[in-house]
Amino acid sequence: MSTPQPREQFLVISALGASPMELTSVLCRASQESRCNVVSSRLTRHGEYSALVLQVAGSWDALARLEASLAPLAKRHKFSINVTRSAAAVERANALPYVVYISAAYRPDIIGELCQFFTDHHVELENLTCDTYQAPQTGTLLLNATITVTLPPGTQISWLRDQFLDFADALNLDALIEPWRPQNP
Repeated sequence: MSTPQPREQFLVISALGASPMELTSVLCRASQESRCNVVSSRLTRHGEYSALVLQVAGSWDALARLEASLAPLAKRHKFSINVTRSAAAVERANALPYVVYISAAYRPDIIGELCQFFTDHHVELENLTCDTYQAPQTGTLLLNATITVTLPPGTQISWLRDQFLDFADALNLDALIEPWRPQNP
């Protein structure tokens, strides 16, 4: 009879600090020193601050050790931190990933309206990136958004695409929805 492997557990760590390199270095080093593995990470700059989100995996005692070390690290390196225990992602058999691209004149309600459309159609949000910038020719504030969504099994794709494009036209958005493809096949 073999001994069962300890079940891997997860922490989701979100941190906000002024130095993206220090933030990343300190948290990855702390994870490694606690015998935890960084499973996924996202770093983005927002004005003078950077936001880092890490999903860290390990045994319960390794995660407890890491958790205990984070508040003193945050204080010493002057960043804010939030930590949450998490389970592994639930596999969604037959769900289909799609990517939505949006370009439009900026309005504060656009992202909320997009999220409501997908909520109304039982489509799950996986990833959202949006940026605003001024058009060089006119100075108009523009929005670019890329949204990765997961369509539930049984979704009539052509019907959803038509609904989405009608919705985008009504809001005067330049929009495209297409199947997600890996960046590096």
